[in-house]
Amino acid sequence: MKQFFATCPKGLEGLLADELSGLGASEVRETVAGVHFKGELEQAYKACLWSRLASRIVLVLAEFSVEDDLDLYLGVHTLPWEQHFPASASIAVDFTGTSATIRNTQYGALKVKDAIVDRFQKRSSARPDVDKKQPDIRILGHLGKGKVNITLDLSGSALHQRAYRQGTGEAPLKENLAAAMLLRSGWAGEALLDPMCGSGTLLIEAAFMAADVAPGLNRPRWGFEKWLGHDPELWQSLMMEAQVRAKRGLGRVGGKIMGRDSDERVLAKARANAKAAGVGHLIQFAVGDAVQLSNPLKGSEEVGMLICNPPYGERLGEFPALIEVHQALGDALRREFQGWKASILSASPELLSCLRLRADKQYRLFNGGIECQLRNYQIALDSVASNKQVAEDFANRLKKNLKGLEKWAQKEGIECYRLYDADLPEYNAAIDRYRDWLVVQEYAAPKDIPAQKTRQRLLDMVQAAITVTGVDGEKVVLKVRERQEGKQQYQKLAEEKQRFEVSEYGAKLWVNLHDYLDTGLFLDHRTTRRKLGEMAKGARFLNLFAYTGSATVHAALGGARESTTVDMSRTYLNWAQDNMRLNGLTGRQHQFVQEDCLQWLSEAQGQYDLIFIDPPTFSNSKRMESTFDVQRDHLILLGHLKRLLAPEGTLVFSNNKRHFKMDMEGVAELGLKVQNISKQTLPKDFERNPQIHNCWLIHHAKDAC
Repeated sequence: MKQFFATCPKGLEGLLADELSGLGASEVRETVAGVHFKGELEQAYKACLWSRLASRIVLVLAEFSVEDDLDLYLGVHTLPWEQHFPASASIAVDFTGTSATIRNTQYGALKVKDAIVDRFQKRSSARPDVDKKQPDIRILGHLGKGKVNITLDLSGSALHQRAYRQGTGEAPLKENLAAAMLLRSGWAGEALLDPMCGSGTLLIEAAFMAADVAPGLNRPRWGFEKWLGHDPELWQSLMMEAQVRAKRGLGRVGGKIMGRDSDERVLAKARANAKAAGVGHLIQFAVGDAVQLSNPLKGSEEVGMLICNPPYGERLGEFPALIEVHQALGDALRREFQGWKASILSASPELLSCLRLRADKQYRLFNGGIECQLRNYQIALDSVASNKQVAEDFANRLKKNLKGLEKWAQKEGIECYRLYDADLPEYNAAIDRYRDWLVVQEYAAPKDIPAQKTRQRLLDMVQAAITVTGVDGEKVVLKVRERQEGKQQYQKLAEEKQRFEVSEYGAKLWVNLHDYLDTGLFLDHRTTRRKLGEMAKGARFLNLFAYTGSATVHAALGGARESTTVDMSRTYLNWAQDNMRLNGLTGRQHQFVQEDCLQWLSEAQGQYDLIFIDPPTFSNSKRMESTFDVQRDHLILLGHLKRLLAPEGTLVFSNNKRHFKMDMEGVAELGLKVQNISKQTLPKDFERNPQIHNCWLIHHAKDAC
């Protein structure tokens, strides 16, 4: 008997061992990502042809100890390569593993190749050529724990490549993982539905199983074809047997195999794949949205199996839409598929929890390098759509807030407002509404709370927010942020450049919910902006640390005769200009200056009737010559501003430092008088957080020189 090894994705070892035993292999032994087995050549051929789970079948040629690269070379050189392939054959060598002396895999592969070529050259003048793309013979070497295994690949291309793919969706499922899902689900040939079938891999593999089609039947090439140990007659007899079984099975398959996908273009690829696999007549494809899923066997007593691999997202921002999909899928299963079984694969246990179903069994599988869970469910005959609200306390609070704020916002003439701000300690996030969008900003959780728990609570919040507000999951933006005291809002998140127009007290403003931590509009300053508009008629207006210039827009709409907008960021100054153009506010009377505001203040000349400044709490930008602390440096700031403030002018000074204390004596010495208007500038939707900002009106003292 010969020694063979079958590789497979992690998590499939037990299934593969059972499969190989069923094909007649002996001394089957599992290891990580593979199975050792013994048998005659017939068992290896059967494994190549019939294994639905293996990635490769290799013949073990030798195992020996190595201490250095010379041991590797000599060990390979002594093997009788001329008994395995002629010098006219092309070869490729793959090598895995390293050691203290063999420090990279390319070097290991080179030593193996040199040993093989040198042996041929010493025995004759001919030598095999190297062809890395499509060799006649592929040799594999693996180094680990001081030993090297040298094997010969009998498969050729990986066995999961069944030679039927004409096209795939965005994230095709590997065929051997699809087969494993079917086996782990317990599917036994009953009606099968994949509501998110993509390119059809799961359904094609199911059709192969139902029709007794060998998965390797249509592969065009094999790794053993130029191997001198190959037995063409034996292989041909196994192929003929497989062809007979497939012809018989394809003619008598019963049951229904059904696929749905919302994208007709992807379904066209699925149909082409099924046709190429020879099972197109066994699968019923139709356009259908998993969010509005219905039972295709409704009205009959027949029940079946629903199996799918829904998208699970790699970025946090992708989760809101996926939450909605999983929630809808769970509701559809309870409502439409009573008595059915379901098996769902996901890399996100939190998303699976959105199904609100109790799993009977759970398996660990790997989709490439991504660890996944396959959960099996039995849908009870008396299941009903769940009326229990996820995160009920949070949902009730959100309903209450929505009821109080929705009509108020409409009456006020605003489209953007805060719905929720960590009202309940266990649901620690802020939720803002921007027209028909929601932005959910999670505050960083304390370190003593497990990450999985906080993540689950966040997804529960998103799920409840979608239900309560009725906002489409595609229009929920999810972000994670620290509680900021300063202007750290400039952190770049993405480059999607998705912006849209919103209205605020008659002003039109651009917001971008995706690319930055903040959106271009500080909602807590809304009342302050309106007040600036009311004060600005005929004024020369100065806006410092201007961000996206929304305060300038309000002042200009309020009748400011000229404006100067200063910010260090070119991105935000361009945004400010776009905001002004959106409102028809153009002309030389509106100036935009890109400069460090503190440096500009120290050198600026001229007089302004109305000044608005909203400095950061702390800044140490690379473009600034020194650090700035608003508590420490506000008197220096006010000293510069006094010089620019017209005799009857008004300075509106705001910042977001909690517990900021104005140096009243210092202000008086500057010849200024101040009035705290923080409460008057706190909008209704921020009343629960009175320290969100502080705001002051500042004028020249009448008795100042």
